[in-house]
Amino acid sequence: MPAAAPPAIQKRPPKRTLDRRQSIVQAAAALFAKIGFKDCEMQRVASRLRIAKGTLYLYFTSKEELFSACVDWEMQQMQAAITAATEGVVEPFDRISKAILAYLTFFDEHPDYVELLIQERAIFRGRKRPRYFEYRDANRGPWREMYVDLIRAGRIRDDIPVERILDTLGSLLYGTMFTNYFIGRSVSMADQFTAIFEIIMKGILTDEERAAVQGEIFPHRR
Repeated sequence: MPAAAPPAIQKRPPKRTLDRRQSIVQAAAALFAKIGFKDCEMQRVASRLRIAKGTLYLYFTSKEELFSACVDWEMQQMQAAITAATEGVVEPFDRISKAILAYLTFFDEHPDYVELLIQERAIFRGRKRPRYFEYRDANRGPWREMYVDLIRAGRIRDDIPVERILDTLGSLLYGTMFTNYFIGRSVSMADQFTAIFEIIMKGILTDEERAAVQGEIFPHRR
């Protein structure tokens, strides 16, 4: 029986091709955020880059594909910012705090990216999940393991499922990001971050009050 042919090896595109593709994505992302998906035609992107419209179609088959690439690039940039902020940080709570601050700072400095997330939701209503949540879930692994280790070490409560911790924290930051975009921050980024981190990690009740209301709010835990 003849040996099976080895699988074809996909060659990485030349650097020039990758650079051109990246320049298209960056230019398109700025235009989509500024004038909206509907009014941002491929010709306008080509004019911004001073290239022929046909050149765009060598890299992207449609405006929808180009827009999706812009959102993907945005999410990759966000993940890179968080990774850079937490790289080499061993202490878990310090790592969490730096990740939260990096997330808030990223979207505060790049409001155009928030606009793309809003447009994506409106444009691709038929998509099961926005790319934001796909990227979020794909990068949960190390954080999930960290929270599990903290529970095992007795450093955080063991009566709340890890997934619920991740969901709650993620929803809080997601909502904060949009609130900052729509109405702006009422305090400095440092103060906003400090308040979020303090409330998440310490709560707002004193030790005495926490003991007093425990049975009233959660009678099944008496």
